[in-house]
Amino acid sequence: MKPMERDHEILTVKDLCDLLQIHQSTLYKLIKAGKIPTFRLGSDWRFRRSQIMRWIAEQTVGAHQ
Repeated sequence: MKPMERDHEILTVKDLCDLLQIHQSTLYKLIKAGKIPTFRLGSDWRFRRSQIMRWIAEQTVGAHQ
């Protein structure tokens, strides 16, 4: 897989903001509250696409109950 492909497994803050269509400040609030799966790479936040897709599905299911 090429590093610049859109569907790569590890997402940056910018990648995830684009995917979720939210502002960076909103994402940082979710991170601080521990509401979104994340990990740090040095001083930068990173996200695994597979975990984010699961998280989105869980949020969607929770909204319908």
